[in-house]
Amino acid sequence: MSATIIDSKIFGDMFSDAKMRQVWSDENRTAKYLDIERALAKVQGELGIIPKEAAVEIVKNCNLDQIDWVKLKTKTEQIGYPIIAVVNQINARCRDKLGEYCHWGATTQDITDTAAVLQIRDALALVEDDLQDISASLARLAREHRNTPIIGRSNLQQATPITFGYKMASILAGIERHRERLAQLKPRVLVGEFGGASGTLSSLETGAMETQAGLMKELGLGQPLISWHTVRDNFAEVGAFLGLVGGSLGKIAMDVKLLMQTEVGEVFEPFAPGRGSSSTMPQKRNPISCLYIHANISVVRQLAASLMDAMVADHERSTGPWEIEWVAMPEIFCLMSGALKQTRFILAGLEVDAAQMRRNIDMTHGLVMSEAVMMGLGPYIGREYAHDLVYDICRAALQQKRPLIDLLAEHPEIKQHVTREQLAVFCDPMNNLGQAGVMVDRVLASLR
Repeated sequence: MSATIIDSKIFGDMFSDAKMRQVWSDENRTAKYLDIERALAKVQGELGIIPKEAAVEIVKNCNLDQIDWVKLKTKTEQIGYPIIAVVNQINARCRDKLGEYCHWGATTQDITDTAAVLQIRDALALVEDDLQDISASLARLAREHRNTPIIGRSNLQQATPITFGYKMASILAGIERHRERLAQLKPRVLVGEFGGASGTLSSLETGAMETQAGLMKELGLGQPLISWHTVRDNFAEVGAFLGLVGGSLGKIAMDVKLLMQTEVGEVFEPFAPGRGSSSTMPQKRNPISCLYIHANISVVRQLAASLMDAMVADHERSTGPWEIEWVAMPEIFCLMSGALKQTRFILAGLEVDAAQMRRNIDMTHGLVMSEAVMMGLGPYIGREYAHDLVYDICRAALQQKRPLIDLLAEHPEIKQHVTREQLAVFCDPMNNLGQAGVMVDRVLASLR
């Protein structure tokens, strides 16, 4: 019986992704515990810290299909942590009490933290793939619509013309920064833990650091400079990173939602029969994916903040803050996987109505070109005076419901300096796109 939206049989694949849920499943978490215990025994056997015979026996019995889940659940509830319960089962399957060498010199938090790092590594690989796909879709849209004019908007009001390619390239640049951040944080985050009770490996008289180095090499993780049992900036950084990614996905969803409005109608989520329909209004086409993105990233931000709380840990082993991560980290990744999946879907099939974009530019009959007119008149009558004059003419154009160029061409002071043909050049949106194309090219040229 599922109770959360992530594990829901109905909503699960809308709010999250099956591959990410598998990463954070009980089965995969327990498999990571076994991977670590197996690697630890192997390394310690090679170093002569435990008998080679014991290492072989332990390695042979670290199998997920041999786990008794009922016993694991019962023992975990009794103790409060699952690691001892897992070690007990390994030990019980080993012959001649050789399993007593399992978990040699380790502590529960070593295994738990290192397993979490292994899960984070798998989860970040999925995020990385999604970001690459999103980047590719944005790059395609930026390239295809490099010169497609669309009105820029400021405070939800029409501003000056830009291009849709510029709009996409601007978002693409942010996604590329996230990909750079991800590459930078991996060496800091993908570091295992093996420190023993208080982090000093006091339980191993010899070969302590060699065991730690060998274990991390076996697992493909970085070796810590010093134990980090209660110094949790690494996990908090992961949450902060995903919160930032979520902000960018939310920006995409917000713009698509607004551009899908009936009164705007410039872009649309991919069409599928019945998708986004209303139970009472057959004409509606709701921005479904955008809604799920908005919900997911909002919750992710709150959960990322809880990982900051988990950093405030007491002494060398904490009393409670650690468990915050157990709750928050899987949900952050699962919800982000849903937001990433929905974003990939939107961008891969985004419907762009270039003709409607041009109609919306023209709907004010030239008023959106007032800045260009002001700058064009500036050399003749001064920029500040031109601003005030064009401002008054724009008000008159609104009141009279006439094209701006007509009132400009009729104004006696303006006629002294420029012709209607010159005014037409000022009022042509395609002449006022600035460096949009150059900036698009720069972003595309910088792609990883």
